[in-house]
Amino acid sequence: MKPQRVLTKTAALRRDANLSKGYAAVFATVFIWSLPSLFMYYLNRFYDPWAQNFYRYSVACIAIVPFVLWQIRRGGPRIDMHAIALCLVPCVPNVIHQITQVMALFYIGPGVYTIFTRASVIFTALLALAFFPEERFVIRQWQFQLGTLLGLIGAFGVIWFQSHGEDRHIAWQGLLIAFLAIFSWALYGVLVKRPSARLGSIRSFGIISLITSLLLLPLTFLFGKIGTPLEVTAHVNLILIISAVTCITLAHVLYFVAIQEIGVALAQTLQLLCPLGALALSAWIFHERLTSAQLISAAILLIGAFLAMRTKPMATAETAENI
Repeated sequence: MKPQRVLTKTAALRRDANLSKGYAAVFATVFIWSLPSLFMYYLNRFYDPWAQNFYRYSVACIAIVPFVLWQIRRGGPRIDMHAIALCLVPCVPNVIHQITQVMALFYIGPGVYTIFTRASVIFTALLALAFFPEERFVIRQWQFQLGTLLGLIGAFGVIWFQSHGEDRHIAWQGLLIAFLAIFSWALYGVLVKRPSARLGSIRSFGIISLITSLLLLPLTFLFGKIGTPLEVTAHVNLILIISAVTCITLAHVLYFVAIQEIGVALAQTLQLLCPLGALALSAWIFHERLTSAQLISAAILLIGAFLAMRTKPMATAETAENI
């Protein structure tokens, strides 16, 4: 009995350590993912959307290389042409998302955009239903129906009541670009499930970051200014590098640790805290303020997103493998 008791105590300590590790990782991602819109909003003064995304993703790609090489040395799935082809598919909506999210910040503030992006949970759920037939029963659940309705109403209200002096509404172009940004992110989130299930998070992100950078390169030559890093100060370039390493590379690795230790559903739910950090930082740095109508809309959006997420986890690795 005594050895068994020791083994039970050891297992409990190990489980508690894993939970602590998972919670530390997820709260780190909550903080980090409160920052991207602030970084991009600042960089918009110096970089056009094409150059900003190309260089941010190129830096993120370089930063993930040591992790990829470390995993390859440990063995595991091979990175062959089929794996690369799998990763190519989600890169298209990822490129669209990266460009449109930067463009959206010309119309709305970073705090408002961070709130608005929580509506991507709704779009991800809807797209998952289309891609994974075995999960379509979810649409009959009242939590999903009510959550979707509240989320879409709240998302529209948050950006529609953006204050621009006497004009109380966002331009329709900004509204369209913002919706396209979160829809593309949701589509990317669904399409990335299959390569992630096959290769693992780090390998798949390493390939996706490389392909995304390669796709952004010709777009930058055509529509942007490829020589921007040579024209801005070292301080601005340092901000770009920090944003890429933390918000793209480090956050992906930490989020992978979080979902491994505490599960996808809880890790995703805690991401709803991101707008609080973004709003506080944006109010402090950029003096962004929300109107009463926006605050009410934000509450409706977050409640709706929470309800929709309570119905099920997004497409799991098992369902992704069966596509």
